[in-house]
This record gives sequence, C-alpha cells and structure tokens, in this order.
Amino acid sequence: MPENTLPRPICAHCDGFPRVAITTGQTTPNGHRETVIATCHPCNGTGHTAPARAYARTGV
Repeated sequence: MPENTLPRPICAHCDGFPRVAITTGQTTPNGHRETVIATCHPCNGTGHTAPARAYARTGV
C-alpha cells in the first residue's frame, strides 16, 4: 500500500522557485549572455519550508 504523506508547505520567500538564473545584460566574447544563479536562502534552495514547530510557553 502506498504511504500517504502530506505535501510540505511552499516557501513564502521564493514561491517554490528556489533557484533562478538572472541575466546581467552583458555578453561573453563568444556572444552568450552572462547569467548569475540566485538561490533562496530561507529555504536553502529546496522551495519548501519546514512545518512550524509547536512552541512551548515558558516562564509564564
């Protein structure tokens, strides 16, 4: 039987697109455009976030 697992929540910072290529507007000597890869730091490039932990109330 297949195991039912709940989908992990999508990262609110990158909306599930953790790595993107951004063109710099410059071209290399052979005519290709230069690109920079940007990675979402809050989700570490996974596109998903960990479920919120249950915080215990302390000291009150």
